Formats: sequence, structure tokens, C-alpha cells
Amino acid sequence: MKVRILVSLKESVLDPQGQTVRNALHTLGYNQVKDVRQGKVFEIELEGLGRAEAEKLIPEIADRVLANPIIEKFSWEIMET
Repeated sequence: MKVRILVSLKESVLDPQGQTVRNALHTLGYNQVKDVRQGKVFEIELEGLGRAEAEKLIPEIADRVLANPIIEKFSWEIMET
């Protein structure tokens, strides 16, 4: 089973990389872009687990290893294979 985990900065945390990308887009004429937030994507392949076990394990992995809970949030989805 494959899982995709999205990690991004919390809304209250300044995102200088996102602001730089937004400014570059505006310079190129894409003035419709109001905001950009950067993040990370992780794809993890699990084996030997049922869906219920994966649903318990993934938030633990994301919270303990992939995201800094002080400044980042995460969401995840199990991808059909």
C-alpha cells in the first residue's frame, strides 16, 4: 500500500520561499497568484499492514519524523494501488 504525506508550514509561520516564488510569478506577469506556500511530499510504501493499522501508523510517523509539529502541519492519503 502506498501513502502520500503532505507536510506544509502552519498558516501562522512565515514562508519566505513561498513569498519568493509568488514574487517571481508576479514578475512574470502572473498577477492572479495571491499566495504561495511551499511544502514537502513523501510517498511511503507499506507492506504487511491492513488499512486500519496503516491509519494508526501514518500519523505517528508523520508527527514523529516527517514534520516539525511546532511549525508544520501534515495531511495524508492512502493511494489505491
